[in-house]
Amino acid sequence: MSNLEKEIEKQREEAREVCSSEGTESQDCAVAWDTVEELQAEYSHQRSEQPKKTSLDEYCEENPEAAECRVYDD
Repeated sequence: MSNLEKEIEKQREEAREVCSSEGTESQDCAVAWDTVEELQAEYSHQRSEQPKKTSLDEYCEENPEAAECRVYDD
């Protein structure tokens, strides 16, 4: 679990506590859930930025000298 995922869980628990003690209509409850939503959006954004590696990409990282991994400039 990444640090961001842990932070989302922590903020989620805090939001639940705030809303149960102050009520779901309170300003603090709304702010707490907004924080959770922002963290989730950032997590989603970070995941979408990193394209998944193909098996060839992984192979070339481990074997950059292999013929299949050579890159030629035109």
